[in-house]
Amino acid sequence: MSRVIAVCNQKGGVGKTTTAVNLSTALALEGRRTLLVDLDPQANATSGCGIDKKSLSPSIYQALLDAEPIEPAILATPIENLFLLPAQPSLSGAEVELVDLPNRETRLRNLLQPVLHSYDQILIDCPPSLGLLTVNALAAAESVLIPLQCEYYALEGLSQLLETIQLVRGALNPNLEIEGILLTMADFRTKLTTDVIQEVRRSFGEKVYDIVIPRSIRLSEAPSHGLPIALYDPHSSGAKAYQALAHAIKKEKADAGNTWTGQGNPGADPRGTASPASAAGEENRAVPGPSSGDSAESVPASSEN
Repeated sequence: MSRVIAVCNQKGGVGKTTTAVNLSTALALEGRRTLLVDLDPQANATSGCGIDKKSLSPSIYQALLDAEPIEPAILATPIENLFLLPAQPSLSGAEVELVDLPNRETRLRNLLQPVLHSYDQILIDCPPSLGLLTVNALAAAESVLIPLQCEYYALEGLSQLLETIQLVRGALNPNLEIEGILLTMADFRTKLTTDVIQEVRRSFGEKVYDIVIPRSIRLSEAPSHGLPIALYDPHSSGAKAYQALAHAIKKEKADAGNTWTGQGNPGADPRGTASPASAAGEENRAVPGPSSGDSAESVPASSEN
C-alpha cells in the first residue's frame, strides 16, 4: 500500500515544488516505486521532470473534473521508478469548476484509490493556496510535509496552514498527520537564517527535520533544464540534502514506529544533518558553508539580510 504525502504550503516561493520533484526523484533512486502527482496549475513539477505541460492530454485536470481513471494520464519519467501524474495550465479553472461537483473535496482520494497498490510512495505537489485543490490533496494524504523558507515571512502563514490541517482532520481525514517541517533555502552566511531555524525548532521541536535544504544555484538551475537535481548535478549540496531526506523517510517507513522522519532537536546544530558521514565528522555538505566546495555553489546573500 502506498504512503501518500502532500507537500504543502500556501505561501509561494518556499521550495515546495523543488522539494516535491527532488524528494520523489531521490526516493525513486532509493528503489521505491514513486508517483509524483502535480496538483499545481502552474505545472512546474511537470516541466521540472522534463515533460512539456502544453501538449498533455489527458492530465490530472480531466481526471478530477470528469472522474476519469488516472492510469492513462500517468507518464514514465527518465528516472527509473519515478512516474508522474502531470498537470497543465487548464487546471487553474478547477477551483471554480469543482465547487458544484459531488464529492468535491474527496475526488483526488477516490482517483488514487485504484493505484495505491502500484506504488511504494505517492507525493502530491499542492498549489500555493488553501483552496479546493489543496483540500483534495489533504483529504487524500496520510501526512503533510511542510517546506518552510528560512525567513520570518514564511513563519507568519504557518499557523493558517496548521489550522486548515486541523479542519481537514475534523471533517474529511481524521488520520491526517504532519510528516514534518522541512527548512529550505538556508543561507548560513546570514544571521537571519540561523535565528529562524532556532525559532522554528524551539516552537515545533521534533516536528522539524534535522536535514536542512541549502540555498543553491544548482537547485535553481535544474528546472530550466527539465531535470531534477539528482540528474543535473548529483554531487551538489542540494542533491545530497534531498538524498539524505529520502533516506530518512525510507528508514522511517521501514521502522514504522514514528510519524516524524528526522528527529528535530532544539539544541542541535541549526545547519542540520546531511548524511551519516557528517555525524562521523566529515564536512557537512547539505548546506552551504565556509568550505570552498559549497561556497562557490551557494547563492550570494541579499543586502536586506
